[in-house]
Amino acid sequence: MSNDSKITILVVEDDTNLLTGIRDILELENYRVLTAQNGLEGLKVLQESQSDTLPDVIVSDVMMPFMDGFTFLEHVRQNDAWGMIPFIFLTAKGERADRHRGTLMGAEVYLTKPFDAVDLLVSVSGCLRNRQRVQRVQEEKVSDVKKKILTILNHEFRTPLTLVIAYAEMLKEFDINSTSPEEVLTFLKGVNSGADRLRRLVENFIMLVEMTSGDAEKTVAWRKRTITDLGYLVQDAYRQIALETERPRNFSFDIPPNLPPIVVDQQYVIVAIRELLDNAAKFSAYHSRIQLTARAVDQGIEIAVQDEGRGIPADELENIWQPFYQVEREQFEDQGSGSGLAIVDHVVRLHNGRRSVSSVPGQGSTFVIWLPLNS
Repeated sequence: MSNDSKITILVVEDDTNLLTGIRDILELENYRVLTAQNGLEGLKVLQESQSDTLPDVIVSDVMMPFMDGFTFLEHVRQNDAWGMIPFIFLTAKGERADRHRGTLMGAEVYLTKPFDAVDLLVSVSGCLRNRQRVQRVQEEKVSDVKKKILTILNHEFRTPLTLVIAYAEMLKEFDINSTSPEEVLTFLKGVNSGADRLRRLVENFIMLVEMTSGDAEKTVAWRKRTITDLGYLVQDAYRQIALETERPRNFSFDIPPNLPPIVVDQQYVIVAIRELLDNAAKFSAYHSRIQLTARAVDQGIEIAVQDEGRGIPADELENIWQPFYQVEREQFEDQGSGSGLAIVDHVVRLHNGRRSVSSVPGQGSTFVIWLPLNS
């Protein structure tokens, strides 16, 4: 097998003769080979590599001095920059326990010594093909997300931005002799409304990035604390949604005063409740009823938001939790980025909770989240 481009292989092996033999086999196939004689040296090679010169595959012995292969693999998988590099284990043992341990830790292939050149080259080639397949799928997903974001940017950002610019232009041409204080107040409200919508969109995008990248898990770990007044969180969430003058609805809240304390990330839970209330308002007719209820159940707190809105078809009930997804967006031209319920889903998962939705098209929907008392 001959390669036109120099694919890099890191070989970690304490037997000098075997290390030289493996390097020669790989170099004859036009691979670029980096070498190390134990896990510590292997980590040093990785640390000294630039992002564009990291190895495409790692081939490592299991039994080595200073740092064995299992410990080396554990360090590799803990580093985000190295985590996706395919890993091939070499061992003199054919023991099933070692093989299982390596597989569970993320090794793609397990070669038992002695092996021949064909075994090694086939294993490397297979790892490279699998990695290319994964990268292709990831690139397609990223491309799809980019398209969705561009669509949202085109519609959701342009509308409030146009609003801000238009009212700002009116204020710039403000004439004290011909413009009444009421008109000025209308202009300022228009600027504020557009700016608030833009702020929410940006905040939601940033929050989704935090949650999908894994940063939110660390945030929840140090930020969560005991909450004794769920009603305070609900009222804070309610104050953050769209102004009643813009989207009039009849909200009601049923929150018993004797609910047990709950350990959560207060900021994330407020956002989740806010997005549930805003979602209900967004898809309901003016002056329709929206009710939030809370209760203690199954060693946790259950929060339900019921609306009298458009409802959701049964085959869409899982899709709505996906980022940037809206049911029949083109037909209804609904406002919003489609990020709200995805954020709710992430917040619930971060707290080891549950979420569900029941809906009857034309009659309304009920969204339910359950959070354990101590996540």
